[in-house]
Amino acid sequence: MLLEFSGFPFSRLRAEALRRASTGMTTYYDVILIDWEGKMDEKLKEAFHKVYEAEAKAALRLKIFAKKADQEDLPQIAKLFRVIAFSEEIHGERALRILREIKDTDTNLKESFQSETSIAGVAYENFVELAEEKADTTSSMIFSNSRDVEEGHAKLYKMAINHLIGERETTYYVCQVCGYVADGVCPETCPVCSAPKDRFVEFK
Repeated sequence: MLLEFSGFPFSRLRAEALRRASTGMTTYYDVILIDWEGKMDEKLKEAFHKVYEAEAKAALRLKIFAKKADQEDLPQIAKLFRVIAFSEEIHGERALRILREIKDTDTNLKESFQSETSIAGVAYENFVELAEEKADTTSSMIFSNSRDVEEGHAKLYKMAINHLIGERETTYYVCQVCGYVADGVCPETCPVCSAPKDRFVEFK
């Protein structure tokens, strides 16, 4: 039934795509896109964007709920939240594939760099100004921390684009308080939020 979506014409490549999917060379969902030559209706495109945004938010929310269930010693409920989060991620990935927003790694890096730069330089700056205007010091601190972390993300993407990461093995350390990413060496305290070293998670 997966191959019967209307609006997605197929050619002789369909048989080869199915063969590749059966051997693990690609996924069955890729079969839908491998020979699609049509143009998506703008309203459908908008609908898929909404699906992606909603599913991404749901998956993150459920993962956080799972952590809370773990803290309350409810492992089966935590498992349920994680299972459904994984399911939601599948929905989000399908939407991204339909929208053709998953490209080659070099393009993905460049687009991620641009996104981080925009978020740090525009969105969070506006949020900080709003918080300061409202005299909300807590919100201002959170927005400022996030802005600084996003700037760090952009630097890491830039290093990858310049081929300074791909050819070397490194270990990352992520602050569980503000999200700061340390490259190679775990700091004694987080340079963004001052959290201690034991609040970092290691990614080898």
